[in-house]
Amino acid sequence: MKRSRREMLGLSVPLLLAATTSETVPLRHVRKSEPSTKSGWRCVYQLDEKRHPVSGSDKELGSAVRRGADLRIYTEFRHNEHIDTASKSDELIREVADFRVTYLVENRWVAGIMTLRQPIDLPVGFGQRPSMSFFMYSQDGQQAIARPYLDGTPITGKPGPSPLEDHRAMPKYRQLDGWDAQTNAPSSNFIYAFNTYKFWVRDEWEEVLAHDSEGKVLSGSAEGLADRFSAGCEVKVAIRGLCADLSESSSDHEIFVQTGSGYYYTEQKLFIAASHPLVRVKPAIPMRYETRGWDFGWVMVRTDGLVARWLVDPYHLKFRRSKKQYAIRWFVR
Repeated sequence: MKRSRREMLGLSVPLLLAATTSETVPLRHVRKSEPSTKSGWRCVYQLDEKRHPVSGSDKELGSAVRRGADLRIYTEFRHNEHIDTASKSDELIREVADFRVTYLVENRWVAGIMTLRQPIDLPVGFGQRPSMSFFMYSQDGQQAIARPYLDGTPITGKPGPSPLEDHRAMPKYRQLDGWDAQTNAPSSNFIYAFNTYKFWVRDEWEEVLAHDSEGKVLSGSAEGLADRFSAGCEVKVAIRGLCADLSESSSDHEIFVQTGSGYYYTEQKLFIAASHPLVRVKPAIPMRYETRGWDFGWVMVRTDGLVARWLVDPYHLKFRRSKKQYAIRWFVR
């Protein structure tokens, strides 16, 4: 069954901002990044409609994410170019999207994923089918979408490459590929030529503990982490190699995610935290969705390096448990 453009895009969906690996961005003089606002957010990198740098730098963005910074991305588009191409309204729409999970690949490449988004139908409500809209942006502007459906509709297809859809009515949109169209978890990689892209960071996290996969402390201490946590601080973790099992030749990577509940065993000196929902993607440069190259779920992390994984197979919505040791960096705010 052919989906409407609104349903397929998840709506006002922040589409893909980048280019394929064969595309290059010309070097040119750019302005320095903007100063922090009163809210603490700072634009450290900006691209124009052609995804050319305007201000800041990808290195500055990478440094902030490496320090655990939160990420939001601002874009602009016209209603009848992106939301409803049959509309006469060319009203300019500003969008700011929240990327609760961030990646640092090979210590230099940033990508962010929206982990809490349901598809919406601007300006009236939600899309036709309940699903998650796991939009992913890379630092070069490339975007992607993975959409696990949540309504239990019978599956009619098998995982694999899918034909490109007809986007002639939306000339600013260019689909790069498609995957698993008739399954419960379709995905694709694409480019939408937004008017501008601004990468905003809130760089307020402090690293208080780093340990290897066996829990050997490299810097800081679990006691120091527990003290800050007990004083009301939020906790975020950077887990190295969490997505390595999604690829036979995995790139070095860290995935950053905030935690919710935390627990400190005062005699064992062991800190434990439960993560917010996260999306795992096969690490690469640039980051892309593909068949069986992603899943989602939750993890429980411990300062002895143990990570308990509670992950969902997006094609069948079946949960599976696993445990493994990982190197982790811990941040507080």
